[in-house]
Amino acid sequence: MKILVTGGAGFIGSVTTKKLLDKGHEVVVYDSLIKGHRESVDSRAEFVQGCLSDKSLLDKTFKKFGIEAVIHFAGFIEAGESMKEPSKFFKNNVIYGLNLLDVMAKNNVKKIIFSSSAAVYASKDSPLEEEDIKKPANFYGETKLIFEKLLSWYDDIYQIKFVALRYFNAAGACGELVEKHNPETHLIPLVIFTALGKRESIKIFGTDYSTPDGTGIRDYVDVKDLAEAHILALENLRETSNAYNVGTGKGISVKEVVEAVKKISGKDFNVIEAEKREGDPTMLVANSEKIKKELGWEAKVNFEEGLRETFEYFKNS
Repeated sequence: MKILVTGGAGFIGSVTTKKLLDKGHEVVVYDSLIKGHRESVDSRAEFVQGCLSDKSLLDKTFKKFGIEAVIHFAGFIEAGESMKEPSKFFKNNVIYGLNLLDVMAKNNVKKIIFSSSAAVYASKDSPLEEEDIKKPANFYGETKLIFEKLLSWYDDIYQIKFVALRYFNAAGACGELVEKHNPETHLIPLVIFTALGKRESIKIFGTDYSTPDGTGIRDYVDVKDLAEAHILALENLRETSNAYNVGTGKGISVKEVVEAVKKISGKDFNVIEAEKREGDPTMLVANSEKIKKELGWEAKVNFEEGLRETFEYFKNS
């Protein structure tokens, strides 16, 4: 299958591209490189540098390569930033995403896998199911929820079938492919950098959450498992659109992440407790029974294994 991967120079997109190529698919990566990294794109893939705001370039790309399906990762992802610059997130994640759907409709491309998020849900103290209340705690989550609704409309109007994968916190590594944000804002890389002496300290934002140790709880799913979920979703997409949670079902607190890195690194380091950040939910943990039952997907890489792989990469790089 000839697949367009938007945001394919990013963390999850680059790993998914590699896995698609390994399975014999033809891949065209479309990325602005505003956040992505050209060196992360597999040499076997075609590469087009462009933004989804450029409808003409998108259309030319679909026609030139005969695109048959889309996996859509492109978008801004920082929850905290979305609360400070909501219009930037709406423009990039919603308006430019509509350009993609319009070009798909124009070129009669009927399949899309959407990189959605657990951020569409209201936080709750038990694993989240697909039918649970959708009430984002931040504007980033709102943009994901809006785009899911747009996908439903484009299915009704143009018969574009979709799967929205609501995944939880991506983690781990795949060889040289790891999280590389500039500036880095994600917890695991920041804690590892602190353990390696590249930072003086790590901040824990909020220690008075209603959780056992007072810090926020997240479900960390390995990037290799996430990539497999996207491929399974695409290969099984037929006549019915759907949404699935993608996670491990195991919640890990911020303090537990810090302690795990201390154990792996053998280093103690300075931890600073700070105020909660606006838009940070208390707990997001997945119930992934639906995707297991319908697509046969389940997480295979445990948190400690993925964390060690990530630590070793940064230690040796």
